[in-house]
Amino acid sequence: MSTMAMKGKGEVRLRERFISSNQWFTLSAILFIFILFVWPFVRLIWMSVTADGSFTLAHFSQIFQDAQFWKMFRRTLWIVVWATLGALLLGFVYAYVIAYTDVRGKKVMQLLLMMPFIVPSYILTIGWTQFAQLFQINLYSIGGIIFVLMISHFPLVFLFTLTMLQRIPLELEQAVRVSGGNQWTVLKQVTFPLALPGLVGGGLLAFLTNLDNFGIPAFLGIPAHITVLSTAIYQEVVGFGPGAFSRAAALSAILAGIALVGYTLQNLILKNKQHISETAPVVTTPRIPLGKKKIYVELILWSSVLLLTIVPLLVLVKTSVIKVYGLPFRFENLTLSHYQFLLQDTDKVWNSLQTSGMFAVITVALTIIIGTALAYVRSRSNTLTSRWMEGMITIPYALPGIVLALSMILAWMEPLPGWNPNIYGTGKILILAYFTRFLILQVKGSAVAFAQVSIDLEEAAQVSGASPFAKWKEILWPLVATGVSIGALFVALTTFTELTVSSLLWSSGTETVGVMIFNYEQAGYTTYTTAFSVIVLSLMASVALFVALLLRMKNKKRGGMIR
Repeated sequence: MSTMAMKGKGEVRLRERFISSNQWFTLSAILFIFILFVWPFVRLIWMSVTADGSFTLAHFSQIFQDAQFWKMFRRTLWIVVWATLGALLLGFVYAYVIAYTDVRGKKVMQLLLMMPFIVPSYILTIGWTQFAQLFQINLYSIGGIIFVLMISHFPLVFLFTLTMLQRIPLELEQAVRVSGGNQWTVLKQVTFPLALPGLVGGGLLAFLTNLDNFGIPAFLGIPAHITVLSTAIYQEVVGFGPGAFSRAAALSAILAGIALVGYTLQNLILKNKQHISETAPVVTTPRIPLGKKKIYVELILWSSVLLLTIVPLLVLVKTSVIKVYGLPFRFENLTLSHYQFLLQDTDKVWNSLQTSGMFAVITVALTIIIGTALAYVRSRSNTLTSRWMEGMITIPYALPGIVLALSMILAWMEPLPGWNPNIYGTGKILILAYFTRFLILQVKGSAVAFAQVSIDLEEAAQVSGASPFAKWKEILWPLVATGVSIGALFVALTTFTELTVSSLLWSSGTETVGVMIFNYEQAGYTTYTTAFSVIVLSLMASVALFVALLLRMKNKKRGGMIR
């Protein structure tokens, strides 16, 4: 028998044994996942269609008959659609120039272009408002919300489109040129049609993220009395008026419906994108030499990149060291007293940093253990059950965060009639919400890592008599640790700075970093807001740098062992 045939049969036997031995885990996990990830949304829908225990559509009827709702609904779509179109334009232009031309410093430029998405959107909003005020531009408007949403989410379009552009075969474009076509013809007939799946996929993701975003409409819209669906739900819940939760549940169901339609379309397009991506290698060779124009293109490109990414953050730092907001930036007007107040004269800031840090550590620990285990099961048993399991885990992340927050309140305030587990109003509900929302990020990160590990290594370990613990310790974990760590870093930073879910679930004593910055901004403490934002960004950068150094040391050590 050939080696290939023996290898194939061995892989089938191992996979069959794996599915059989882990079937109990998968089935029990289904119940666990349903209770944590699906049941809250079932409670939300139930609340939206019931009154006094009876089925009714009165809540939806009242909303649909309200002219103010339709005004808010149109405003929401107007903002989200225009922000998405702007993100599409910016993302495509930057992706095209970086993928196709011979400009220098592409790696640094790509990192900078991802910064508006990595930086918490509410901190980015503060930076842009401070920058705009230098030119007496008012961002507390619909146009301002659209602009900051566009800047915050165009990196998603950039990343998706860049990946597609780099995989377009050179031969197709060269064939058009040989036939007499110019660069515009190549763009129209080859480049744009083949890049369209990535462009549309990134655009839909930007649309969903714009729809989900709470921080930007809250920071810019609430002071200007501009309401969108996400802030309307927030205002209903915190208002505690008669029937507030029922109306908020109905509004959440409407917002969730829009998000689910967009998410379904995105998945359909990304399936097509993934198929195209797998059939072509990545091409990094410049396709359009700029010649003498290079210096001018680079000047425009770098100026715009720095303007979009670095300048607003520098203005944020500038405002944080001014004695009194509004004073000119001169040496005699500079001070560090705002930082001193935040770090020494008040306990709230330290408490919020400790709270967010503790919640992030707990969330990361839970997602690494459970998410990596689920990713392992999913990668080794591609069954309908495991696919459904992954789909259920995705729901809390696919739906807007404000919808998840209200769902968690309704699900855990009184899970069963007469039973109060004392979760709502405590830090437990925040940890539970973070875990359910961000678990899919760890599952995806770990799944990518497991996909790089051949199942033959596990079979060899079993044949050698290695225990499951030894198999994980000696084989699997060293190979997947980097991928798992990157996913964990993303979960940690996202949890640490989260605002949308926290805005509805926090209570006295559980104020998070995002909530504290939001409260300072709403109270008009601009210098404290900017100083606290700088502190948070510094901590994020320090953690990311620390993890990057650890991974680099680990890879060097592994490379040395191989040599």
